[in-house]
Amino acid sequence: MFWFGPHIGGWGWAVGLGSLFFWMLVAVAIVALVRSVARQRPPYQGYAEGAGPYGAQPGPGSGYGTPPEQILAERFARGEIDEDEFHQRMAALRPTGGGA
Repeated sequence: MFWFGPHIGGWGWAVGLGSLFFWMLVAVAIVALVRSVARQRPPYQGYAEGAGPYGAQPGPGSGYGTPPEQILAERFARGEIDEDEFHQRMAALRPTGGGA
């Protein structure tokens, strides 16, 4: 009664485009999800409880790259700097707590 022959009354193209749009939207959502998961970085491998020998470790922060404390510790471990220089530079990196 509502169908006039094998067509949908002239609206068949809209149904086809709607279906195409739906599946394109699903594909874009899947690609966005995969890219989001792929960009996640591994967790920070610092001190277990967040506190180290020089106070609380803030972690890597919002930026990318290696924290300066870790770079300094690696240089000390490789023997590029001695213990006095390591402690002096680590103290310079840490806030004093009594400032502004």
